[in-house]
Amino acid sequence: MNSLKNDNAEAEGVEELLKKQSSISTVDFKKLLLKISRKIVRTRLFILLTGIILLLKTVLLYKVTIFANKTLEFESIYMATCFIAICVTIPMLLKGRARFLISLLVNLIISILLMINEIYYSFSSNLVSVSQISNLQYGKEISLALPNLIHIRQILYIVDIIVFSVIYLVKRKKRKIERNFSIIPGLVYLVVMILMSNNINQTWLTEARKHPYNKILQIEASSIYGYHVLDIQNSLNMKQNVKYKTKADMLKTYDKLMEDYDEKYPLKYDFGGIAKDKNVIVVQLESVQNFVVNRKINGKEITPNLNKFLKENIEFTNMQNQSYSTTADSEHTVMNSLYPLENGMSFAQYSSNDYNNIYQNFKNNDYITTYIHGNDGAFWNRQAVYSRLPIDHLYFDNVFDENVERINEYVSDEQVYRKVVNEIKNYDDKFYVNIVAASSHTPFELDGIEDKEKKVNIDVGDEYRGIYFGNYLEAVNYADYAFGIFIDELKKADLYDDTVILVYGDHAGLQMYNWEMQDFIKEVRPLNDIQTQINYTSILCGLKIPGIERLKIEKPTSKIDLKPTLMEICGIEDKFSLGRSLFSTKDFVCINNGKIITDKYFYDGEWYSIETGEHLDLESMSEDEVQKLNHYCDCLQKELDISLSVNIMNLLKNL
Repeated sequence: MNSLKNDNAEAEGVEELLKKQSSISTVDFKKLLLKISRKIVRTRLFILLTGIILLLKTVLLYKVTIFANKTLEFESIYMATCFIAICVTIPMLLKGRARFLISLLVNLIISILLMINEIYYSFSSNLVSVSQISNLQYGKEISLALPNLIHIRQILYIVDIIVFSVIYLVKRKKRKIERNFSIIPGLVYLVVMILMSNNINQTWLTEARKHPYNKILQIEASSIYGYHVLDIQNSLNMKQNVKYKTKADMLKTYDKLMEDYDEKYPLKYDFGGIAKDKNVIVVQLESVQNFVVNRKINGKEITPNLNKFLKENIEFTNMQNQSYSTTADSEHTVMNSLYPLENGMSFAQYSSNDYNNIYQNFKNNDYITTYIHGNDGAFWNRQAVYSRLPIDHLYFDNVFDENVERINEYVSDEQVYRKVVNEIKNYDDKFYVNIVAASSHTPFELDGIEDKEKKVNIDVGDEYRGIYFGNYLEAVNYADYAFGIFIDELKKADLYDDTVILVYGDHAGLQMYNWEMQDFIKEVRPLNDIQTQINYTSILCGLKIPGIERLKIEKPTSKIDLKPTLMEICGIEDKFSLGRSLFSTKDFVCINNGKIITDKYFYDGEWYSIETGEHLDLESMSEDEVQKLNHYCDCLQKELDISLSVNIMNLLKNL
């Protein structure tokens, strides 16, 4: 018995000793690791480590954004490596604490830039521009979308900075600063970097400048860092960089382009003056893309009222949005027939510009003009923009009772529509009314809606309930419900039959590669990557012209064509529009980021087949077909150059 007790005691002692040794070993290892880490962050090796980490973060950004559906080429990594090497050059000339702090600061600045780009890309399928700093004034509204854009992986952009800071500060002991630092290696390194910078400017940046409107091609030519260098340069030299500095030079190219269009693309349907002196209502629907049209979920139509409207009137099945950005950009395009600038800049920074706007044209022809939006007039600077225009009745959310139904802080679409009908039924003359609906705005949660079960009649099912895509479908279904109320109210007021009604979506509601959307669309038809890009800009569009029924137009059209179309059917002279009549035979449209969509082909720096998604072999195509593609590219360049010059230089003043 005593022997057994002794054995047990010895076993317990050995176990305790092993635990103690293990504990000592763990502590020693942690101390050793901390010691090595502190030593690294205090030497030039830390600069190399910083560069490697920044390169890994750059690859992360590439793989979750522009290269998510493309092969990440070695050249893209190499170019990013060179830019990063230049950025970490300065700390090489420093020593001790200064070297660490400057290295950390470089890391922080680049990491924040990369993270912001990822977040913004999730929002707009585009890269951020320095010119968008002015949009921070709309932080409250923009923040509504942030919860759906934040991803746990984004902590990877800053976690190393936190770790290095802790390592440097924890148990930091005083130590001598390096005394034997030789500046010669640093100067040699600096000279090499200067030569590299010159080479970058002469090759990669020069190549990137060939694509002034296409950010993705700029990045592929010079990396994300080259793009931002060019972006800063362009933002500082906007007026110097535009193609046309004077109205005369611009109009010379514009007139020649329009003559070319008149010759090549005559009218297929001549509806000129068919709606002369008719009332006109334009309805802009928030975030309503084309893929929801005539689609059902769990046996119910997502947009039954809009489907009915499109079926009874003129449906444009291939309507493209002109930009990747905001509601304000859509408004700018429709009322001026111009391409918008970067993400709201046309309204935010150029509100004092003069254009040949649609309100002036209708006002000159004795129409009562009205604009209504259930949002604060300060958002996107709308109050300043529309107050300068000849608008008889300008309504924002302040004209509504404070207890009126609001969705996501905006007056609900239903209440906006009811307000419109109550106003226009008392007008004593023909009218032009522009309604900007907002209830289907991101984050699509319909917060504030009353009697939701009566106004949202689809069941998105367990698969989509409570997630972003499911919320989107419900928000669109509500927008459709409210549109149906609007049509009913117009009919009750005896205003429907004799009124032109244009309805369209303002821009995409979902990110280009939203996987739930992709799966939903694939139930009907699979999408290749080119079709996915086109789906992103494809929006709902329908037009009611009294006397015209059941017409479907499937050729590519765009919102830049809406103003000239309304001018044409109402018999009003249009002095300046970059768009063409929707009823012309023009067979291509341009996007403001340098892309072209035709019935068969897609241009994004190179030509692709829409049907297959494959790159076109131009050498195997007929000479006539290649000439046609070159003509499209020439028109793209002219349209974008004219529009940018008009916007930046205010070239339509006193037209």
